[in-house]
Amino acid sequence: MEIPTPRRPRLRKRWLAGVAAAAVLVGAGTWTAVASDSAPTVHRADQTMEMPGARIDTSYFTAGDGDSRRPAVLLGHGFGGSKNDVRKQAEKLARDGFAVLTWSARGFGKSTGKIGLNDPAHEVKDVSRMIDWLAERPEVQLDSDGDPRVGMSGASYGGGISLLGAGYDRRVDAIAPVITYWNLADSLFPDGVFKKLWAGIFFSTGGGCDTFEKQLCEMYERVAVAGKPDAAADELLTERSPSAIGDRIKVPSLIIQGQTDSLFPLGQSDVMAKTIKANGAPVSVDWMAGGHDSGTAETGRIESRISSWFDRYLKKDTGTDTGPVFRVSRTGGVDSTDGQALLRGATSDTYPGLRSGTTNVPLSGAAQSFENPAGASPPAISTVPGIGGGLSRLTTFGMGIALDFPGQFARFDSAPLDRSLQVTGSPTVRVSVKADTDDAVLFAKVYDVGSDGRQQVLPSQLVSPLRIEGVKGGSGKTVDVTLPAIDHKLEAGHRLRVVFAATDLAYASPAEPATYTVTVDGDLSVPSAPALATAAPTFAWWVWGLPLAGALIAALLLLTARRRVSAPAPDPALADVPLQIMDLSKRYAKSADRYAVRDLSFRVEKGQVLGLLGPNGAGKTTTLRMLMGLITPDGGDIRVFGHSIRPGAPVLSHVGSFVEGAGFLPHLSGRDNLELYWRATGRPAEDSHIEEALEIAGLGDALARAVRTYSQGMRQRLAIAQAMLGLPDLLILDEPTNGLDPPQIREMRDVMIRYAANGRTVIVSSHLLSEVEQTCTHLVVMDRGRLVQAGPVAEITGSGDTVLVTTDGQVPDPVVDKIAAMSGIASAIRTDEGLLVQLDGASTNALVTELMRMDVALTGVGPHRRLEDAFLTLISGASA
Repeated sequence: MEIPTPRRPRLRKRWLAGVAAAAVLVGAGTWTAVASDSAPTVHRADQTMEMPGARIDTSYFTAGDGDSRRPAVLLGHGFGGSKNDVRKQAEKLARDGFAVLTWSARGFGKSTGKIGLNDPAHEVKDVSRMIDWLAERPEVQLDSDGDPRVGMSGASYGGGISLLGAGYDRRVDAIAPVITYWNLADSLFPDGVFKKLWAGIFFSTGGGCDTFEKQLCEMYERVAVAGKPDAAADELLTERSPSAIGDRIKVPSLIIQGQTDSLFPLGQSDVMAKTIKANGAPVSVDWMAGGHDSGTAETGRIESRISSWFDRYLKKDTGTDTGPVFRVSRTGGVDSTDGQALLRGATSDTYPGLRSGTTNVPLSGAAQSFENPAGASPPAISTVPGIGGGLSRLTTFGMGIALDFPGQFARFDSAPLDRSLQVTGSPTVRVSVKADTDDAVLFAKVYDVGSDGRQQVLPSQLVSPLRIEGVKGGSGKTVDVTLPAIDHKLEAGHRLRVVFAATDLAYASPAEPATYTVTVDGDLSVPSAPALATAAPTFAWWVWGLPLAGALIAALLLLTARRRVSAPAPDPALADVPLQIMDLSKRYAKSADRYAVRDLSFRVEKGQVLGLLGPNGAGKTTTLRMLMGLITPDGGDIRVFGHSIRPGAPVLSHVGSFVEGAGFLPHLSGRDNLELYWRATGRPAEDSHIEEALEIAGLGDALARAVRTYSQGMRQRLAIAQAMLGLPDLLILDEPTNGLDPPQIREMRDVMIRYAANGRTVIVSSHLLSEVEQTCTHLVVMDRGRLVQAGPVAEITGSGDTVLVTTDGQVPDPVVDKIAAMSGIASAIRTDEGLLVQLDGASTNALVTELMRMDVALTGVGPHRRLEDAFLTLISGASA
């Protein structure tokens, strides 16, 4: 399994199953055999099922004896994916003796219809119609007429439909949902706080409003603009959640939830497990190491456990070991082969929940006041969807990257622990909150602080948002705060630190400035689930010995590599020269004599806007990549302000670049995207000069709008502004006008001219020669990796060695060839205006004499003034 994302019972009658089976199947399908060396051949049938308002693309997998009956499994995919994402798991389940049906949900893959977020009226009814179809398959085991023996599984979105399928269709016999939600409203609006980054990713991944049901799009846009959910939004998502029909889910359930998951955290699986168990069904809970924020994958173990679960409850194999009632994956060292964390399971024969075996830990600190900044910016950082997995993995090894800004949070510390403490579940603490506004939005988190008091780790990068109403004036309000559910061990000598922050990058905070005051009213209650038994590590000596040996070898290689690639000393004579390239060469891979760039030399001065020109394959992009330190030259030298360029060279901080577009988070404003990018560089905020860059880019009021509303021209200018952050002395732009209309191109031209006006330097690569002619002060023309000509634009376009010959009628090709072959002539090209001739020693008078001798009907001879003509002439001459 690839881990990424009005109700009444349906009456079942035999005639309804038969009619549905006939109606939904379109065509006979396409059968494909999937071979395995030691397992039965898997056959796959692809087909389209007609549903009301949609066509659903499905695949059906079986293996072995087609005459024998076997249970069926419906296997759903994650949000934004398709049936192809679960194909490998489907093949495995088929070899394990199940008939497996996968499908692409509405709006995904090749399926049509609108995305309804597992709407009971659409996606859930699609599942029931697929069960109808399974009931008619001769190889599928039946419990009764029209009732196949069927289980459901899937991750994230697929896990949600598994729960809903079991609640709405009584024919579902067992489920195994993975990293999914119990209440979608609670997941996206926890405690009334809008989880804006994840919500934005949902709608962007789904394709935007064009692919969602209208009411969902309207809900999202309304909440995104307001910055907080309303009652209608909460109701809409709740009615599409398993929690709405929780009392109906009464089938054996294997619940697998991720520990590194800021989208659907462990609390979702906790209420899921308790509700289903209260209905009388067998329940097992597995806290895997990964989640939506990535982390260490446990694909093989999870898929095997799901197969065993279905063996027990679908095949009725009572001898199958389905594993412990509760299991949590814990770190048990490092794998020497790939550096990944080694995992071992802690298990118990009962599910402890999130509050078992609590220990009270006193916290110090008086009442603390802090600010919610205007615009909620800059925000604190916990996790960032898309890269959060990397942050979560670092916490596994005791490193933290969470960021809280001074003056924007309160913190309360414990004394150093006299012994290690295992946290398993959700710590809680009681606090009093006051504010100068009616509502306070806070983000609570618990850190593991090292014995030195400086390094702190935010376990799994998780926070608990909370909205507290009625806190203005007086004594405020006292609330019990539930911190994120985690499984984390603190060593002796470490401290627990509880932080309440005013902002968080992943959530929407009030834009109005406010002052909050928080007081702790008791100890921190820490759960430990004492019944858990952790498997002992059984690692051989080489598990630790090989990494140590590898580290020593790596250190030696690093030292020798540094000696080999050490940069030459800076050249003081070039300290004020933005760029000098000398004899630069780069060969193609695995080629000793084919060059992308060969013996290239030119120099750029302050205040210039240099146009880098050349046909496709001229070596322009290769040159720019070497200039930015992305690839290493085979020969020659690149100097920026006298410093030789190498990958990671410090002088590259003086270089800004825009190459082949930039990626932005579509739901964030233009300003928020730029601020997030600058924070990622680790440089001080005051060094960004963001206001100056934005003034040059000229985006105006658009900066406050979400980037998804931008035109292509505005996105390009935002990308240029991003390259300008820090006001680099040298700005490199590769095809900045791609996809722009003429007015937008003119605006981009003005941006480049304004940027260079104060003595900075711009290098622009472009195919739009007319724009280069109007924008650039200097040119470098390349062809086939070599320099053709360099100099001021006016000098190249008005060069006296190139003349335009106008004629009465078109000059025949043989005559053009004769002229090009004349002594003292470098090239001759026919254009719409006449004949463009580059002189190489011959005089204009000699050219005219020869043309008259050839009986060419001349109407005029003079110097040309167009860059396009000069470019064609230069390239033609270089190719001769």
